[in-house]
Amino acid sequence: MMIDSWAQIGSTIAGLVFTLATLQQFFPHQLRVSLQQFVLASLQQFSFVQKLCDKLVSFFKPYIQITFPEYSGYWSNQAFTAIETYVGALSTTKASLLKGSLIKNSKALLLTRDDHKLSDEFDGVKVWWILDPSSSTSSSEDKCFQLIFHRQHRDLITGPYLDHVLEQGKAIEARNKQRRLYTNNPSDNWSSYKKNLWSDIAFENPATFQTIAMDPKKKEEIINDLVSFSKGKEYYMKLGKPWKRGYLLYGPPGTGKSTMIAAMANFLNYDIYDLELTTVKNNTELRKLLTETSSKSIIVIEDIDCSLDVTGERKKGGSKTKEKDEKNPVNENTSKVTLSGILNFIDGTWSACGTGRIFVFTTNHVNKLDPALIRRGRMDMHIELSYCSFEAFKMLAKNYLDLHSHDLFEKIGILLKETEMTPADVAENLMPKREKKDPDSCLESLIQALEEAKEKAKSKAEKEKTTKIKKERGKKFYASLIKKRWLFQA
Repeated sequence: MMIDSWAQIGSTIAGLVFTLATLQQFFPHQLRVSLQQFVLASLQQFSFVQKLCDKLVSFFKPYIQITFPEYSGYWSNQAFTAIETYVGALSTTKASLLKGSLIKNSKALLLTRDDHKLSDEFDGVKVWWILDPSSSTSSSEDKCFQLIFHRQHRDLITGPYLDHVLEQGKAIEARNKQRRLYTNNPSDNWSSYKKNLWSDIAFENPATFQTIAMDPKKKEEIINDLVSFSKGKEYYMKLGKPWKRGYLLYGPPGTGKSTMIAAMANFLNYDIYDLELTTVKNNTELRKLLTETSSKSIIVIEDIDCSLDVTGERKKGGSKTKEKDEKNPVNENTSKVTLSGILNFIDGTWSACGTGRIFVFTTNHVNKLDPALIRRGRMDMHIELSYCSFEAFKMLAKNYLDLHSHDLFEKIGILLKETEMTPADVAENLMPKREKKDPDSCLESLIQALEEAKEKAKSKAEKEKTTKIKKERGKKFYASLIKKRWLFQA
């Protein structure tokens, strides 16, 4: 029976082969292709034929290749970043070709991979990573990594090994992370290939909460809030809320709003995205910029009241708006970002496309902002940075002069209560003007500046008082004239 079966199968295959040869000679091309596909489909119904084909493919092409592009559709491919970090860490120990370079502001020589192929081993299985040569040499193409391995280890590589690579890559990136300061590029410079929506430089501002001059209780409150947020991912998920937080920094110029942002970034080890709204043409571009920011970052809009019309005066009626638009026609280069667009940016559906983000707005005039922009839930914590207090002065004296106490501290404390001076002005007077520090002269310079500021404030108040009295007298005189005129007419 076995012999008869094999004879029948052989006869069938021979017939199919003869049929294919006949098709090649006598039938038209389109019909020939259709019949060939039918014949091949018939052959594949035999299980042993399918197994034989698989073995032939495995024999002649036993390796599987997985490609990891730099971008997946519109968004950055986070797997590519983790793989790039992981493979880069292997370069100094396993790569056969290395390249040495001395980076700006670095004292150590940096060794990086100079060849495009690198091998790795996991549980006794060897794999190869290849940086696509064509993409690495062409500035108009996205980079991609290729992973090559034997097909018999498919489950091990696509499962535990890739999990290991992503985990190690993210851990290495966190340890070696250099904070970056990003700013958005004008949309005219955006490229569909390179996705260069943001430009960045190394963030090297040394500001910390230990050196920032402000009330210690307020400082502790901010630090506790940041710590609670950074550890609250699971709590936010439990509440069903996006893991993000908003801070509104307000106060007069020179009170340390930018320094506070730098201290927050250094404390959390977050990158900063400084968003310049005036270069964003519309709400769509604003959303694109948001999707290209990384998780666990600080998105900053400084002087929000000056960037766009986001004041508390909502437009009522169409006639006034139309009349205003006619007087001030909108230039095609003028930003059309609206208050609604900004609200959706920080608290809408698109704001949840990343996790661990902090939104920071700064302003010198908080009363000018629309209440919808600064309500709780959007700007969760309002931080007032005001004029220099005595506690803030002592921190500045410690930072600038290494002083914890001095005989002149008492007099300075009294003057600070009577005078409004920003921490920036106080710091400028405490800055030693000579190579050798002279604390006495610096403190005396500050006292002199405080006394001058006190006299100016007093003179200004007296002038305003005199002007007010004159206005009131003028109003009374004008009222008396009107009264006399009415009596005369009567």
